[in-house]
Amino acid sequence: MLFVHQVHQVRGLAEDDFDDHLRAYAGELAGDGDARLLWCFHQAHGTGHAYRVITYTGVRDAPAYGRLLERTESGDLQAWMRTLDRLQHSSTGKVLTALPWSAIAGCDLDTVPTDTTEAHEQTLFMEDTGWPHAPLDDYTGFWRDVYAPMLENSALLRIDASFQVAFGAGRRPEAILLQRVIDNQALLRLLERDHPRQLREPGTFMYDALNTS
Repeated sequence: MLFVHQVHQVRGLAEDDFDDHLRAYAGELAGDGDARLLWCFHQAHGTGHAYRVITYTGVRDAPAYGRLLERTESGDLQAWMRTLDRLQHSSTGKVLTALPWSAIAGCDLDTVPTDTTEAHEQTLFMEDTGWPHAPLDDYTGFWRDVYAPMLENSALLRIDASFQVAFGAGRRPEAILLQRVIDNQALLRLLERDHPRQLREPGTFMYDALNTS
């Protein structure tokens, strides 16, 4: 399976219209069974550039991705794309593959809901992107062997998905951890203080993490 990651720079006054437009996309996209909108994230104000929306679209395989391109360029999604262009300043995208140990690697697109009218509790996610100087396999292997086991009993974070950029489809080496925040107050406490020096010395997690990144 392939995953299309897009960062949308939304026009501020069109924020609500953009959100409504994405909700319509979730239903229209699922028309041929090739793809589903998996996630849509609004970047929290104050955490970076304002009016940024990040979307993840799951696509069944490479031929399905080709059909999706045809739909957006000259098919049933062309009108949707034209409207999208009016609601954003620009967007950038890349194609990802799931790391083999990621839970999202076994995602069944047919089970992904397309009804976006049902409200759900607002959830905070942390998207962690790394561009390591080490070989990509060593970097993501550290996530698998060291970081993921650390979070198994964490009250702060849970890894919902992990990806790397597909060959020839974006910057390499690059990998992404998509982490759900379980306890917002615990995250706030983490942001209020820096790691002490002794936790950044050889043999500690932070030292080993930085040594592979």
